[in-house]
Amino acid sequence: MYHEYWNGWGWVLWIGFWFLLISSFGHWGYSYRSNRRYFAQTQKTALDILNERYARGDIEQAEFSRIKKEIASK
Repeated sequence: MYHEYWNGWGWVLWIGFWFLLISSFGHWGYSYRSNRRYFAQTQKTALDILNERYARGDIEQAEFSRIKKEIASK
């Protein structure tokens, strides 16, 4: 009389429930860590951007030196 419901397969549902619960927490933890690493990237400083522009050839050496002195004085 006690085991008529689900024909004795109730334990399968409990295993499935716990599996889904544990895997949900695992997925949440993994996505939380990966997003934290993405947002933890350092931002470029003004001097880094200036060096990149000079390396690409966007600005001349005289302008590079002038802007670099301005940045250093601040």
